[in-house]
Amino acid sequence: MSERTQTPRLSGQFSKALVYAELKHHNQVRKGGGDTPYLAHLLGVAALVIDDGGTEEQAIAALLHDCVEDAGGPPTLAEIRANFGDDVARIVDECSDTDETPKPPWRERKQRYLTHLADVGEPTLLVSVADKLDNARSMLRDHRTHGAQLWQRFTVKDPADHLWYYRELLTAYRGRGLDSWMVDELGRVVDELAGAAVV
Repeated sequence: MSERTQTPRLSGQFSKALVYAELKHHNQVRKGGGDTPYLAHLLGVAALVIDDGGTEEQAIAALLHDCVEDAGGPPTLAEIRANFGDDVARIVDECSDTDETPKPPWRERKQRYLTHLADVGEPTLLVSVADKLDNARSMLRDHRTHGAQLWQRFTVKDPADHLWYYRELLTAYRGRGLDSWMVDELGRVVDELAGAAVV
């Protein structure tokens, strides 16, 4: 992808985005249980983007990718655009499955997001797959620790629904020709999660 660099250099904008993300998600924790700050997920996604050669804008968007849907909706997107620019705001917007409050039903949101992936810009795809990979890895880790009890922590409690979504995501990423090791890694994690979910 032409949007990537071999050695992304992170400026003060990345640090500024990290502070902004921490403020927006300050009181949030991961769904998997415990008291892991939500910021751990955002850092994980940014690290995956950087590791795959993403640009600073993509790394910043990775830190901010959940701000619109989980911390403020359209006004937050306007703040992101003003503080971090149009490119970052576009990626964040395209990574959001909703900006509505209350959120629409889970299946409806996920289906819309899957359809939407056909039209998003290439820079967004890298951030999107990093987000889904970090989430899937977290689910797998939590399943190893908590077993089937893990699913009770989600709004949608049937693991088959989560597996459906991840498999459809893989189809969408492959259909777009996303050239990233993360697509294969996501497939491996989803297969392992599927095996664990039926035990």
